[in-house]
Parts: sequence; structure tokens; C-alpha cells
Amino acid sequence: MASISTAVGLERRARVAGYRITKGFFNETSANLNQIIAIFGEANTANQGALDITKKEVTSAQEAGELYGFGSPIHQILRILRPSNSSGVAGIPTVVFPQETAGDAKPTEIEWTVVGNATKNATHTLEVNGRDNLDFQTYDYSVVKDDTPTVTAAKIVLAVNSVLGSPFTATSSAGVVIFLTKWKGATSDTAGVIISNQGDAAGVTYSQTNKSSGAGTVDLAPSFAQFGSTWYNSIINPYADKLEQFEQINGVPFGVTPTGRYNAIDFKPFLAFFGSVEDDKDDLITITNATDRINEVTNVLCPAPNSAGFSWEAAANMVALSARVMQDTPQLTVNNQSYPDMPTPNSGVIGDMADYNNRDLLVKNGCSTVLLENGSYKVQDLVTTYHPEGEIPLQYAYPRNLNIDFNIREGYGLLETLNVKDHVIIADSQVSDAAKTIKPRQWQSILSDYFEDLATRALITEPEFSKESCSVQRGETNPDRFETFFRYKRTGVARIESTTVEAGY
Repeated sequence: MASISTAVGLERRARVAGYRITKGFFNETSANLNQIIAIFGEANTANQGALDITKKEVTSAQEAGELYGFGSPIHQILRILRPSNSSGVAGIPTVVFPQETAGDAKPTEIEWTVVGNATKNATHTLEVNGRDNLDFQTYDYSVVKDDTPTVTAAKIVLAVNSVLGSPFTATSSAGVVIFLTKWKGATSDTAGVIISNQGDAAGVTYSQTNKSSGAGTVDLAPSFAQFGSTWYNSIINPYADKLEQFEQINGVPFGVTPTGRYNAIDFKPFLAFFGSVEDDKDDLITITNATDRINEVTNVLCPAPNSAGFSWEAAANMVALSARVMQDTPQLTVNNQSYPDMPTPNSGVIGDMADYNNRDLLVKNGCSTVLLENGSYKVQDLVTTYHPEGEIPLQYAYPRNLNIDFNIREGYGLLETLNVKDHVIIADSQVSDAAKTIKPRQWQSILSDYFEDLATRALITEPEFSKESCSVQRGETNPDRFETFFRYKRTGVARIESTTVEAGY
């Protein structure tokens, strides 16, 4: 029999006692796949000069503001994922991949003109991308009787610049206020300001008299190059015009040879969440139903129809919900959960998505849906853009189902590392007490227990089906090859409830 302890070498003869501790892994069942959130975005212009584009794990919105600028897209995303008044995504790592602004990029500039001397005291306010306050700081300012346009404009400037996380800085001259986004690029073009008298004009009127749109693109290649072997599960993408790049990097899981991060050797795919505030179904379908996008499993549109907020805030809200569900309860979905922090339209109108027939059409065309209830967007359907015609059921439409696949791969990999990798392959009939050996039948038994574990966790159904499909063999031509095959049926979710009753006398 082989020695059961090597704390003291077998060659020793002098009297001695030895004790050695090693790492032990005794749990043959797997925990849920740990989530890691990757955040793409631009830093403020003031932070670009010393910008380090190396990826960095950021643990608070405050840290994001200090590194990349308060009010930057990165800061806006982090304040939703890691709010000051709740735990947000808690212990899930949030890793920032900052992008440099192009040299010829431009910020968005908006001009508002103040007319009239104040005839009474009143409180007016600004709505900056749908928010009249941000992190307990309001955009209110006091109009005092006899204030001139120049005085009122100066008060507006102070109201904007006093809100640390505002996306704008403001200046004024002779009653004209200039709002300038803190960062440059095409993404800044969706920044907007509304000045509200809150129903009491007090002799003062406001009008937007000019807007100069932001422009400029970014290079994502340096960010993707830093992914390495880390499994980033969810990416928040503020660049809706770069969906193809995320698809190219991620690849697809089907076909003879899966591509990108779905390739069989690496297998660390991600879901890329991007937002939209469009309220017209045709505009949304144009995005998700693009010819080359129908068969892609990467991008997930996060809707916030008619919101004045930034589109990436919608994506951040969705990830704030989905990341915790994917990690804590992967058998569940985010259906019927409300966005924690997304501006909603003052009118209460969200356009086409309010109608069930339109939502059904959108889901069939690879677009997620929400409703507006109790002042918040409530998730109805979360889907990828994958919707090839004729495939029933759709295999890769739901992020929840993809996350089940990811979890099964993670658990299988753990068992494979513990029981198979670098083990000596021996025949089922062979007797051996040597360390680190594996038999095909033994591995099959371990997987049988794994299928039961997956069923207990409600990730798969009919574990017997998986057991019956499982086959294991030593390679026929390569003695160092160990081959495994099995099937599994994912569990479903009650997304549609259909009941028929018959009543009579």
C-alpha cells in the first residue's frame, strides 16, 4: 500500500515527528458562478490628461469620481451600481475599463437665455437629464424680486456647479447661461437641461437658444486587450454605436467551432448591456433586428422609454438587478423587478411599450421590455438580440438561460479540476490504490451526482435524462485523452400564464 503521509520523507531514519497541512477541497458540489461587472466609459475632460486606461476595480462612486471625474459616464454608472443609500451590487466586483477621448472630440454645449426682471420671490429649478436633484443635492435656486436676467443666470450657474455629480459645468454672461458637458464625445450629445419655474414664473422666462452637439469616438481595443483569462460576466456598454465590436469579441456558442470567448478552450463569454430611451417600437426593432444581429447572443438592450436620463443609466439599472440575481439565485429572473434609479417621464407616457401587443412584438425581435408602474420602470422581459426565425424554443434568447449554461460550465470545470485533470486514466475493471487515478465509470458517477445537484438547485430538469445521456471514454487513438459527453435540459420560467375555465349552471 502506498504511504498515506509524506510529511516526513520515507527515506528518513532518525527519530522525528512531522506535520504538514495542505489545501483540501471536499465539497463536490459547486457554488454559483461569481459575477464580475466590467464598466466601459469615458473620463471627464479634466481627467483625460493623466488618465490611466489600465483596468481598475472601483468600490464606490466616490472613488470613480476621484479617478475619472464626477459626472462622467463612469461615475454615473457607479453611482447606480454602488449607491450611497444602499448596498447596490455589494460584494460583486466592479471593474472599470476607461476609454481615452479622441483628440478631435467635442463636448456638448447648450445655451439658455433668461429674460425679464423678477416680479416676486419664487423657487425655480433645473432638470438635468430628468433629475432635479442628485445624491441629495438639488438644482433649486431662489429668484428674488427685482433680480435681473444677469443675476438670475448667475444663480443658475451656482445651482449647477454646486451639484458635484452634475454632467455639466455652467458659466453665464449678460443673462445667457452656457452649459458644457464635463466630457467630450458623441455620448455627450444626449445630455440635456430643462429650466422649470415650477408653475410660478415670477416675471422670468427661459428659452434654449442654441445647442452644439458633442462629437468624437473612442477606441475599445485597449480595453478588450485587458480581459485576459478573467471571466467578466456582465459589461455595461455606453456606446450603442459599437455593438458589433462586442459581438466580435464575444463570438457565438453554436456551430462546429464556437468563436470568441465562447471558444471551447477558453469559454469565458459575457453579456453586454446597453441602454435605450427610445419609445417607438420601430426604432427599437431597427436596433435589435439588424440582419447581422439576429443570430448574435451578446448584446442586451435595456429600455427606459421616454426617459430623459442617459441610456447607460438604464443599462446600469438593469445590471444592478441582474448581477445579484445571476449570482445569488441563478434559477430566477429579474422579471417584475423595478429599476432602482432611473428618471421616468413626467408625463407618465412610455410610448409603444405600454401596449402588450407591442411588447410581444419587441420580444420576438430581440428587444427587452419594461412597464412604468408606481413611478418606476418595471422589467417585463430581459432578452438578448438572438431571435433566428423558426427556432422554437429560442436557445440563447434569455440571459437567465445563458447564465445557467455558464454556471453549469463553472461547476463542471471545478469537478474536472479536482477529479480528472492530470490524473492517471485507468480501466473500469482495474484495481489501484495509487494517488490521482480516474476511471471512466468513476467520472460518470461523479457527474451523476452533479446532475442531481443541478436539479436540486433548479438549474436543470429531468436529471435522469442527463445521466442516461452521459458517456465517458478514454481516447481511442490518444492514451492521454479523456472524453465526456452529456445533455441537459434547462429549467423554464413561468413567463406566460394561460388559464381557461368553464363555468355553467
